[in-house]
Amino acid sequence: MNIDQLLHLTAAPAVVAPAVPDLEYSGPMDLRIGIARDSAFGFYYPDDLAAFAKAGVELVPFDTLQDSALPDVDGLFFGGGFPESFLKELSANSTMRNAVRSFIEADGPVYAECGGLMYLCRTIRWGGQQADMVGVVPADAVVKARPVGRGYMVFNAAPNHPWPAIAARPDKAYRVHEFHYSQLENLAEDASLVLQVKRGQGIDGRLDGFCYRNLLATYAHQRQVRDNPWVNGFVDFVRACR
Repeated sequence: MNIDQLLHLTAAPAVVAPAVPDLEYSGPMDLRIGIARDSAFGFYYPDDLAAFAKAGVELVPFDTLQDSALPDVDGLFFGGGFPESFLKELSANSTMRNAVRSFIEADGPVYAECGGLMYLCRTIRWGGQQADMVGVVPADAVVKARPVGRGYMVFNAAPNHPWPAIAARPDKAYRVHEFHYSQLENLAEDASLVLQVKRGQGIDGRLDGFCYRNLLATYAHQRQVRDNPWVNGFVDFVRACR
């Protein structure tokens, strides 16, 4: 039994907000977004995944542990999970790590939450073990014995947020949640962080949302609700990047 996983699932609060109305997409299913779905990454809200289909997106699963290449997609989505439990396997799959890095460096649009953020760092360190990861986030994810961030988070988006629908509303407070034992260490001083944390921990207690090229990586877990239709914001961004 993985106690950390049980704590994660039982302690992470539900975001209380009205469900987002059905934003049915009238056009074709014209986008393919790769989604990391394997033993290391599996924290996704079912209604969020359904919202992608309503926005004209086919979600294409890929396995960060076993696959040697990314599928042919327009964007990538890494949800939460427990990459620290699969350090050896993730690090050993260097072809996948290189493929993800190349996709980001080629300006492919990517959104990563929590465990996804950790995977994109230089390394993950846990329990005396350290392993190389994708290396796009200029930091090392270090797993602590106690939660670093736990509970509700409130943030405002800076005007340089990569998704236009979010950047256009810098005064809006977004209510999400976080639950992570890791923190980023040795983060590059010039790293661009585009979420201003009003409540919670995020990356450093003040900021969250690492931005590089067309990548946004956060500790925040967002939920598709009426007040924050984030799926549509990400999909619009992916569509604009094509």
